Amino acid sequence: MAALDLFGRRWTLRIIWELGNEPLGFRLLQRRCDGMSSSVLRQRLTELQEARLAEVLRDGNYTLTPLGHDAREALGPVIEWSRRWAAELADAPPTAAEDAGDGQCHRL
Repeated sequence: MAALDLFGRRWTLRIIWELGNEPLGFRLLQRRCDGMSSSVLRQRLTELQEARLAEVLRDGNYTLTPLGHDAREALGPVIEWSRRWAAELADAPPTAAEDAGDGQCHRL
């Protein structure tokens, strides 16, 4: 269950995803994660390092460890599902609230 607790924290999966292709410096990683606060990014990177999923290279860049790459690979089915879900939502007819177009929440 510890893995679910870690992966359930905001930004953790995004950081794993972004580090999966190449090592990244702190600022670039922060930009790729939609400018999350530096304190949250620092905390999540520390948690990922303690979990042995990420590490800091000599040049200061962050990268996934082999275990971190395994975790990212395990997320593959979730990523595929999310693509199908997004396509389904894009093809779905608008709901009554969306059709109203006023952007307001309505009580039923």
